[in-house]
Amino acid sequence: MLNKVLVKDLGKKDNLLNFNLKKMIDFMIKLGEKKFRAVQMMEWIYKKYKKKFNKMSNLSRPLQTQLEQIAIIQLPKCVTKKKSQDGTIKWIFLLNTDCIETIYIPEGNRATLCISSQAGCMLKCSFCATGHLGYKRNLLVSEIIGQIWYATDKIRKYKLKNSSLPLVTNIVMMGMGEPLLNLKNIITSLDIILSKNAFNFSKNKVTLSTSGIVPAINKIAGKIDISLAISLHASNDNIRNTLMPINKIYNIKQLLLSVKNYLNYSTANRGIVTIEYIMLSDINDHLLHAKELAYLLKTIPCKINLIPWNVIQNTHYKCSTHEKIISFSNFLRSQNYTVTIRKNRGADINAACGQLIGQKH
Repeated sequence: MLNKVLVKDLGKKDNLLNFNLKKMIDFMIKLGEKKFRAVQMMEWIYKKYKKKFNKMSNLSRPLQTQLEQIAIIQLPKCVTKKKSQDGTIKWIFLLNTDCIETIYIPEGNRATLCISSQAGCMLKCSFCATGHLGYKRNLLVSEIIGQIWYATDKIRKYKLKNSSLPLVTNIVMMGMGEPLLNLKNIITSLDIILSKNAFNFSKNKVTLSTSGIVPAINKIAGKIDISLAISLHASNDNIRNTLMPINKIYNIKQLLLSVKNYLNYSTANRGIVTIEYIMLSDINDHLLHAKELAYLLKTIPCKINLIPWNVIQNTHYKCSTHEKIISFSNFLRSQNYTVTIRKNRGADINAACGQLIGQKH
């Protein structure tokens, strides 16, 4: 029989997608169960993709009944799916009254899943559609993890039907919102993403992208070891102040010092950071800017990812020409930097970098 005190303590049903292994162990002990039940539960959820307790055959029937009364495994509600001509898929999830977007990007035999950490964003980067939305709220762990669960399950089922779509091999926190402003829930989510009892992704296959929340970068140094991507987008403070208001709080010097500190503890991505640099015509794409960038990064182990700007409404920006991007790239390579140019993926369904606004249609 269900413990009445437990029901009173728990109130509404707990969504078990909010629990990492430690929290699942605590939950099971409160039920009078042994620790190994928590491992079983994590594996049912994340390895066998079961949401119904009565399908978890190695749990006793009384425990299944008890769980049905006090717990739930509830995913975000998908309201829209869009597929790009290039194979990119966008899922839009409704979370009460807010919508978020999750992007699946296939490339050969691998695929990257771009997930959101907030509904909206408070950073107001002038070149980003999400920044124009304003901030609504932080996502719960279950809403972050639920995006991955939903997408990986869908692709897994497509594969069983002989689909050519590759399974998700990489996770990037580059969707809607600033991950490091939802730090507590991001830390728990990363624990689930990396755990051998859950999704079991390699730290080299998980990337967190940040606009530069310096205290949070310093806080996670030595505690979290995943690939880090820094949205720099400018070669000096004057330009970055106009593009990214957060730079007025944490300037480039402070940001790069925090990155060096993080890399002192990190072995993910071969101990280097990815520097993201959006290419805006006549804003940050001149040879002078490339020279400034090369000087800025001379003591930072990094690779540089140049991102052709994707058009959004109500801005005066234009993307740098292909020739400008190639010239910028060639100069950086001449300075012995590893440089990539991001492919434009999903633009026809507004799923490209900087275009996510969480609309149902």
